Amino acid sequence: MLLRHIRYFLAVAEQGNFTRAAEALHVSQPTLSQQIKQLEEQLGTPLFDRSGRAVRLTDAGVAWMRYARLALQDLEAGTRAIHDVATLERGSLRLAMTPTFTAYLVGPVIDAFYQRHPGISLSIQELTQDRIEALLAEDRLDLGIAFGQAQSTDITAEDLFSESLEMMVGVNHPLAQQQHPLTAEEFGRQPFALLSEDFATRQFIDSYCRQQGIRPQVAVEANAIGAIVEIVRRGQLATVLPAAISQANPQLRSVPLNSVMPARRAVLLQRKDAYRSAALRAFLTVLHQQDFMSVGASVV
Repeated sequence: MLLRHIRYFLAVAEQGNFTRAAEALHVSQPTLSQQIKQLEEQLGTPLFDRSGRAVRLTDAGVAWMRYARLALQDLEAGTRAIHDVATLERGSLRLAMTPTFTAYLVGPVIDAFYQRHPGISLSIQELTQDRIEALLAEDRLDLGIAFGQAQSTDITAEDLFSESLEMMVGVNHPLAQQQHPLTAEEFGRQPFALLSEDFATRQFIDSYCRQQGIRPQVAVEANAIGAIVEIVRRGQLATVLPAAISQANPQLRSVPLNSVMPARRAVLLQRKDAYRSAALRAFLTVLHQQDFMSVGASVV
């Protein structure tokens, strides 16, 4: 059954005449009659009583007309929906990112995107990179943002920007006005509040400490960046987080290190050969237009 079958059927039902219906549809009467006959054969029953001067619906035709109208309405609504999605008047986007990004990247990017495309609904999750890649492979996410290379061969990683991590303390911490860079030994003697070991950021910090031959004194571990920031800005513990977080928080101060932490790459994760919706393409445009320098990052 084709869409034209439904349109032809409804035209004949409304006109009560094959000739007038054919004229309204701009097709020949034989073509119209043939298409209606095909439809009746597919349904296994006559839809029109052709015995009189006027064409009338059979009982089956009356019953089917209601559903034909509903089907046509839904199809027309679907056509409008496709148009709306293509013009970004509506649509949806499923995003996920590793936790540190939510502390400084989500706000400006989402605000810029919403100002341009308020009809697009966004779903944002905070997940580990392996979980992001698993959901991308299952087509349950449209885009992920994480660090480093993709771990799965089914996922592509596109460089976004380079991010720096810094040691930071609260404004009342003894090191808040530190001018001279700390040595590795001095760094190792400081009590820290750090993200828990399942975070990529913590793994990066631990790797840095091993390279320096020290072990950080972890007084507090937490699985939320907001908690770490609150603990540090109010107390006597230090932390290590993206430089953008200290820049955005006036109650945090960066502490210079003699051995600067290496930068790490932020990447966009997508499933290989995945369909890119209009909403996703628009989001990528907004993302690439962000001034990452203003959040302590540099474009790769």
